[in-house]
Amino acid sequence: MPRVLTARAVADLVAPALAAESSGPAYGRLTEALRHLIADGRLPEGSRLPSERDLPGPLGLSRTTVTRAYTELRAQGYLHTRRGSGSVVQVPDVPGGRIDHLLTPSALSDGAIDLTCTAAGAPGGTSEAYGQALEELGAYLPGTGYYPGGLPVLREVVAERFTARGLATTPDQVIVAPGALAGVAIAARALLAPRGRVLVETPTYPNAIATLEGAGARTVAHPIEHAHDDWDVAGLGRTLRQSGARVAYLIPDFHNPTGALMPAGQRAEIGRMLRAAGVVPIIDESIVDLPLDGQVVPEPLGRHVPDAITVGSVSKSLWGGLRVGWLRVPRGRAADMAASRLKLDLGVPVLEQLVAARMLQAAPEILPQQQARLRAGRDVLLAGLREHLPDWRVRVRAAAWRCGAPCRARDRPRWRPRRGPMMSRSPPAPTSPRAAGSTAGSDCPTCSATTSSSRSHRGSRKPGPTCWQAGSALAGKTGADFSRSSPASSPDQPPTERHQWLPQPPPSAASGCPSPHRAPPVVVSCQTGLTR
Repeated sequence: MPRVLTARAVADLVAPALAAESSGPAYGRLTEALRHLIADGRLPEGSRLPSERDLPGPLGLSRTTVTRAYTELRAQGYLHTRRGSGSVVQVPDVPGGRIDHLLTPSALSDGAIDLTCTAAGAPGGTSEAYGQALEELGAYLPGTGYYPGGLPVLREVVAERFTARGLATTPDQVIVAPGALAGVAIAARALLAPRGRVLVETPTYPNAIATLEGAGARTVAHPIEHAHDDWDVAGLGRTLRQSGARVAYLIPDFHNPTGALMPAGQRAEIGRMLRAAGVVPIIDESIVDLPLDGQVVPEPLGRHVPDAITVGSVSKSLWGGLRVGWLRVPRGRAADMAASRLKLDLGVPVLEQLVAARMLQAAPEILPQQQARLRAGRDVLLAGLREHLPDWRVRVRAAAWRCGAPCRARDRPRWRPRRGPMMSRSPPAPTSPRAAGSTAGSDCPTCSATTSSSRSHRGSRKPGPTCWQAGSALAGKTGADFSRSSPASSPDQPPTERHQWLPQPPPSAASGCPSPHRAPPVVVSCQTGLTR
């Protein structure tokens, strides 16, 4: 049954737009206001609007005005009216659907739910930001339209946000790029010699690995297991000394895919270690604006490493369709980064930069709504897991959900205390978890990593991200850590029960990464499930 929206609730939503000065007719302003509310989800698809008789009173408009507005919305495809059922909100179809064919499986069975790309839609206020940006666009039309470094207005906003978080930044230190992943590519090409080594955490964001390798880098894995949201600082130091890596790719803020948040004390410690080793970190802050449960995010890791390159974007926190990201670069590397930027393309579209600037300026109003929306979606997902997968162990954690499902249906789980099963092709031996950690390694069939079957691919030659990757915004970016488990005879004994794993999608499926050799399982982990 459709959700019924009260006349008062709808009137409160459209009141700001109706109160704004405009020379257009009242029905036109009402039509535009309702269309914006439908487009950004504040009037949900499938909900029923108040009748043409009930809405005029709270709005202070005539019934004729409301009727004309509803007629316009029906003609535009935003409203469907059926006798006896009222006027129901709908979103017009778009050619080819709302997910690009490169991000979807080549074939899905009837009734299957596609989780390969489950990014959230645009938040409330997006349509208004586009309208404001269109008004500003005219001033830029006489120019060439090429801004490879980024519009000054956007760079100023980004610099102010860095400064407000404790990392003093000026606009000349900001370079705008088409997404955070493009920022990683720009930084890698500027910092790395051919076949240069880059330390990456494992698991990590798989598209970042592909980007680094595409820049000619050799990745060096540093296994992490965030049981308590902390980093293995000593292990990181050993890996840096032994590997000879001169660059490191790190995600300290709601790590992808584990969701861990690096504590302030460890940021200072890791900063000292990186400085001492002469390693330049590429710090990915794509998800820093999504503390779903009100966590206080520590000061940026870049504050502890003056030579750090920090990348970010609006794709996770606002909308992926903007394709706007940035790099924050030290002044001593600005020239090299600018040269690398020019080799990528000649800039992000002017309109989208203006929209991003507007939305970042309105972030104090937009982000709480977006976080609440994602948090509600997470709760829906968790409720579904409890109902339909009662044998899965669930732990809510900040801005992320992750799962211990194996890479392929044939893979066998290796029991680990408190955490999800590890990936291993052979069944676990009846030994203690400590002894099991020394079993022979196996090749991960999805990410081609040679693992030691011990803690999180410890000892792997290459990182294995997609064992843990997935699309989580099924319910809008969750906040859970969940893994399948079966009863064990004692805390030191592995489970003897076998599990029925969820099916594997076709090899062409990838969560935000159409690379066919890195296809994730149907449901595995992801930091917040948004693709970059």
